[in-house]
Amino acid sequence: MTGMRRKPASTVSMDPAPEQLPLPARPVSQPVEPPLAALLELTHRCPLQCPYCSNPLELERVQSELSTEEWCRTISELAMLGALQVHFSGGEPTVRQDLVDLVRHARDVGFYTNLITSGAAITRQRFLALIDAGLDHVQISFQDAEPNSAVRISHVPNIQEKKLTFASWVRESGTPLTVNAVIHRQNIEHIDAMIELAVSLHANRLEVAHVQYYGWALANRAALMPSRAQLDFVTERVTEARERYRGKLVIDYVVPDYYAHQPKACMGGWGRQFLNITPSGKVLPCHAAETIPGMQFASVREQSLADIWAHGEAFQRFRGTDWMPEPCRSCDQREIDWGGCRCQALAITGNAAAADPACAKSDWHAAMQEIAATAVDAPSLPDFRYRRMGAGKH
Repeated sequence: MTGMRRKPASTVSMDPAPEQLPLPARPVSQPVEPPLAALLELTHRCPLQCPYCSNPLELERVQSELSTEEWCRTISELAMLGALQVHFSGGEPTVRQDLVDLVRHARDVGFYTNLITSGAAITRQRFLALIDAGLDHVQISFQDAEPNSAVRISHVPNIQEKKLTFASWVRESGTPLTVNAVIHRQNIEHIDAMIELAVSLHANRLEVAHVQYYGWALANRAALMPSRAQLDFVTERVTEARERYRGKLVIDYVVPDYYAHQPKACMGGWGRQFLNITPSGKVLPCHAAETIPGMQFASVREQSLADIWAHGEAFQRFRGTDWMPEPCRSCDQREIDWGGCRCQALAITGNAAAADPACAKSDWHAAMQEIAATAVDAPSLPDFRYRRMGAGKH
């Protein structure tokens, strides 16, 4: 890796100081294809307090949220830009009283619409109104298949009953359903039950997604990181389930990067296929991009979405391959993984422009694996730091 001497794994800081490391020069703007989809974070409000939430530690308040008119205008701009899908997310998107209006507007301008929800804050009547408005797909997350564990992880009483009731409404409506099973050290032994839960709910798709360590998950890494043996156990169970339910249930599987040898293409490549819009209208290349110091994020309140996508400094910063250091710049995988994850590089090395430590060619790969081993070998599990408004200020 050019310009950086390898630090011995045993001395890697758990808390790097990224503000001391300058970002690379902004590349020259080049023509780009339209985004495939957009994640619309309508709000950071949520009844759940999951310790692995991907929202930032500093959650945006309701007073800063885009209005109905602003969201509708933004959705229209997305359609004119050429995007195909919109994913209504949060926080918990169903706490927005205008969600039905937003879904209807998205349908009217031609979008495929997906609701990403906990299912814990919506009535049957309102769900049916969303279906009437044109909702195409529902994705519901489960903290565990075991009810008491689900309560402890979400920090919400009776959460499993609420989710199962909501899932039954989805099934009865005939709407396609994806179950998102978030896997980590404290629920990983229940993987078989979580797979069977998705089958019992007649889900079309199951995402078995190991926690990825950004946002609140990074703050809770020591309490969530699985061991290598646990990872291998889940991989074996998923492989077997894919064969058992072939043609009945599609199972996607996302492993934690801390045990990987090659990085994943972040959001299909930074600024290539996806964009994320925060509750206050900031446009991000990925949901964790605000963790990178020195980045400037334009807002839909001040600039057209088309201009932000094509020319925004944040999107230009790591788009393509010109920004890459070695060994990425000369790697034959550079237009497959697009350099991996910038937020992960920051979290491990303190430098968002460094090679992703998930890559075996990175000088920081061994350090990343040591962080995982240190968390797993700790004599006791730390308590969860639950997601709460204002809890990010420490």
